[in-house]
Amino acid sequence: MRSGLRTVPDAQRVVVVGAGLAGLSCALHLVGAGRDVTVLERESSVGGRVGAYRGPGYEIDNGATVLTMPELIADALAAVGADFSSVEPPLRTTLLSPAYHARFADGTTLDVFSDPDAMAAEVTRVCGRDEARRYLRLRRWLAEVFDAEFDRFMDASFDSPLDLVSSRGAVADLTRLVRLGAFGRLGGQVGRRIRDPRLRRVFTFQALYAGVAPSRALAVYAAIAHMDTSLGVYAVEGGMRRVAQVMAEAFVAAGGTLRTDTEVVSVDRAGRRVTAAVDSGGARHRCDALVLTPDLPVVDALLGPRRRRVVASPSAVVLHGSVPTATTRTWAAQRHHVIDFGEHWEETFAEITAPRGRGRLMSDPSLLITRPALSDSGQLFDREGAEHEPLSVLAPCPNLDSAPLDWDALSGPYARELVTVLEHRGYSGISDEFRVDHVDTPATWRSRGMSAGSPFAGAHLFRQTGPFRRRNVDPRHPGVVLAGSGTVPGVGVPTVLLSGRLAAERLGVERRRHARRGTGPGLH
Repeated sequence: MRSGLRTVPDAQRVVVVGAGLAGLSCALHLVGAGRDVTVLERESSVGGRVGAYRGPGYEIDNGATVLTMPELIADALAAVGADFSSVEPPLRTTLLSPAYHARFADGTTLDVFSDPDAMAAEVTRVCGRDEARRYLRLRRWLAEVFDAEFDRFMDASFDSPLDLVSSRGAVADLTRLVRLGAFGRLGGQVGRRIRDPRLRRVFTFQALYAGVAPSRALAVYAAIAHMDTSLGVYAVEGGMRRVAQVMAEAFVAAGGTLRTDTEVVSVDRAGRRVTAAVDSGGARHRCDALVLTPDLPVVDALLGPRRRRVVASPSAVVLHGSVPTATTRTWAAQRHHVIDFGEHWEETFAEITAPRGRGRLMSDPSLLITRPALSDSGQLFDREGAEHEPLSVLAPCPNLDSAPLDWDALSGPYARELVTVLEHRGYSGISDEFRVDHVDTPATWRSRGMSAGSPFAGAHLFRQTGPFRRRNVDPRHPGVVLAGSGTVPGVGVPTVLLSGRLAAERLGVERRRHARRGTGPGLH
């Protein structure tokens, strides 16, 4: 933690609200530092956005399916002396190769490898040798942007925008980012380095995670593309939900207290300082400090509303279900993650990121298809004598501010429309054989307290990025610290894990040395 940043003194007894990755990360770092920590979770299980749905005979991840930088999980576990192999069963991750399989409207396909030689060979196959050389230059640029911003701007808290120039090192990193063009537009910077429009999509679709179209996203978000395409995407044996389960088990084993089915509805104060979290049953959980990880509407309901309006990211419709493997074996795409791009890419982003009241559903959908059993055969299951696999289909869509649609009426017809699109794109039999057991829509996310019905929190516009994003401490609420996707550093599995550690540091926990970039032990 940078010297001089605001901290909460004398926080021995801490209550953490929310047992998602941010809350569990924070709790592990706190209990590892000897604090008395209680985690309160309103749901009956842990995980938040990395939880699970149960279907007939199977479980399926109900949130994030893409894992990068698993060393940040290892770092949180190490805070209490645990690691991937110290839990039973062990937490096992596998580097996906390729990380993604991309399909395009013209019938071409491209595998996205994190290994530079394999990826250069694949780019050569699809786009030619000259484009492969340009890809390698792009890869170096992505790495430079990531290295320039990770320690100083992603893995960092801010008290003020002046923190960007608070030291010689900060000025040097900021100057380096300016030199790299990181404050230009992501689409433009990538477009200057590679020419093939298909390849440009592969290295800019990550802007959706930041809630902004590539043409508008700051090029600093090339760091997300670097994590996605260079540092590696991992599969977790047992599903992403296993990550939260393991973190929760390690927290409890280290002496922490975890209470599920416990919704915090108000806080007690002595003067301005919070002294207890009050749950829906009336129980008071006393504390010296309170860490809040829910989405900002829930935070503001507890602390009092803020005047500043947050511009939310686009949302998503997600179909969760299962399909017989006899059907899926006929599909051309046989990868854990498939990005099935529509033809009209720019129009898609314009539709789902339009301002208030002008958003539309994608007229030419680009979809993320996740088949976890392809890397974890333990997720295959038998139904009525036939082998089945879990299947998720994610379709980006406008949030409820952008398009206040009646999702109670629309979810069924739109789910059928998406399945029909996939049938026409070559996923033969999916219309008849895909049993959809859960459909998540913006209405789902709104019911869980997420701003504008978006699971991706505030969009990373310039005014909602870095030191301009909601800070993790607020002098109006002494003793309260924020973590999660609504605060720094932002949206995504690695970033919310970082947010938990940053919150612990705000409570006076000293930073330990930690592994980075997939080099830690026990990750594979």
